[in-house]
Amino acid sequence: MKLLLSGASGFIGSVLLRRLKSRSYDLIALGRRAPRQSASGQVRWLECDLASSTSPLQDIERVDAVVHLAARAHVLAEIERDALSEFRRVNVEGTLNLARQAAKRGAKRFVFISTVGVLGNKSTRPFTERDPPDPAEPYAVSKLEAEIGLRRLADETGMELVICRPPLVYGPLAPGNFARLFRLIDRGVPLPLGAVRNRRSLVAVDNLVDLILTCLDHPAAASKTFLVSDGHDLSTPELISRLAEAMGRPARLFPVPPGLLRLAGRLTGHSVEVKRLIDSLQVDIGYTCGTLNWRPPVPAAEALRRTAPAPFGQGNLL
Repeated sequence: MKLLLSGASGFIGSVLLRRLKSRSYDLIALGRRAPRQSASGQVRWLECDLASSTSPLQDIERVDAVVHLAARAHVLAEIERDALSEFRRVNVEGTLNLARQAAKRGAKRFVFISTVGVLGNKSTRPFTERDPPDPAEPYAVSKLEAEIGLRRLADETGMELVICRPPLVYGPLAPGNFARLFRLIDRGVPLPLGAVRNRRSLVAVDNLVDLILTCLDHPAAASKTFLVSDGHDLSTPELISRLAEAMGRPARLFPVPPGLLRLAGRLTGHSVEVKRLIDSLQVDIGYTCGTLNWRPPVPAAEALRRTAPAPFGQGNLL
């Protein structure tokens, strides 16, 4: 099978690429920058900018399946202002351009990694695959629009579309919020989150990658949308405590009423970041597990231990 993987040089893509190399795929990897030839092995690398209007597959004759990870993700400076046009340029137009080119080259299945954010950025009960979309941020809006465009394209071409909607993805060398949290814990910064009683669904990168591999060839995955998580939700204080333990650091938590935290977030212009720390966001993976006969292979406790940066964790956690 000739498999195209976009975003192959990113956090999730690099983990998935290692797993794919152990299988009998003819791999084509798209990334902003190809690695050194000595590191690329049997993979054919193509440098690609999804924002470009040109075809990233102009030199490719045939593609059997696609896993599309590449996207413009959250840019901290843009969270509070309308950045929708920039997200659309890459996440909608770039995605649909790639999908059209893949369909023309015979792609039978297109696995699209979206986000649980298309359902909202907080929940009062676990989201299910049946819940109506309600994106609250430009990034999630662009992902939903990409989903809609891909469904239309799938209807027109007969290409099978599989959509995965993960919550926050973590693992060794994870970027973004996890990296910032690690730095705060390592520096011993007191965190005013001891009174937070939320529930958050997370997914370890190894568990997400395992689901993507399942979605590539499982016959029941065609034309379906799946939520994914570790299957074990945590409060923010629990998450910090487990990470601190894995890093060999104390969890310096002290209680501040969540209402005061929300007020502080509004006054300092960090409402979005505060909400992510104190609101609940849960997903129900019952449909995913039942439809695909799938279970997260790595328990959450083990995945969090693996995530601790090597200089801080006990032993070789990478």
